[in-house]
Amino acid sequence: MSVDIRPLSTAHAGELVTVQRAAYLAEARRYAAWDLPPLVETLRQVEDHIASGQPALGAFDGHRLVGSVRGNVDGDRMEVARLFVAPDQQGRGIGRRLLDAAAGATPSGVDVLWLFTGARSEENLRLYESAGFVRVGERVDGLGITLVTLERKVI
Repeated sequence: MSVDIRPLSTAHAGELVTVQRAAYLAEARRYAAWDLPPLVETLRQVEDHIASGQPALGAFDGHRLVGSVRGNVDGDRMEVARLFVAPDQQGRGIGRRLLDAAAGATPSGVDVLWLFTGARSEENLRLYESAGFVRVGERVDGLGITLVTLERKVI
């Protein structure tokens, strides 16, 4: 596979927003929710996250950004957030590689990785569980979507 995973810079933010929106459209259709946070996140919010020093990784096929994942560190825990792969690149193992790279980018002192996904997002749940995440809870968000929270210890 010719995909290279490396840290993002703020110069990637515009392309990231575009690919992220394309990738999350399937989830929006699944839940009939067109205002999912990844679809309404602004360019400025993405730039701010990348500039913050929190983990932000991109998967590149040549110069093209084909996926990304970001982390939100809070004490000894890190949320694995905004994991996505461009629709035409899905099924190539890029999502798993990004998930593994996020785990590898966990700052010192972080003991637990956690994430959430929609309860009807079966492909996502399979990916996360195959990577060692276990279901620890469910909740309904402000859009009425049942979300499953998963965690795993940092290896």
